[in-house]
Amino acid sequence: MELFEKLYDEDEKVKVRFVGFTTEVARYDFGIVYTNLFFGKPLVICMQTGRSTLLDPLDLEDIEYLQSIFKIEDRKQAVELADFFAEELPGLAYEPDYY
Repeated sequence: MELFEKLYDEDEKVKVRFVGFTTEVARYDFGIVYTNLFFGKPLVICMQTGRSTLLDPLDLEDIEYLQSIFKIEDRKQAVELADFFAEELPGLAYEPDYY
């Protein structure tokens, strides 16, 4: 009896970028994994906390989401982080047609 139903098992050569930067009050270290999986959204990993999420430009408009996922208390810091990612993350190359 098989306990798991495999949904996907993909191998892919991807581009990974590591970037560290500081603001007036915080230091950030991120790994950004550019993949064709997950509808083309890059996987963004905070190297300090291990928190990660898939991000695209539309996600960056939700500052509260960034604050929640990366545990940032100061809204200004989250806005600065969104501004950084807005310059660094590509737009979506794939728009799914669910229906």
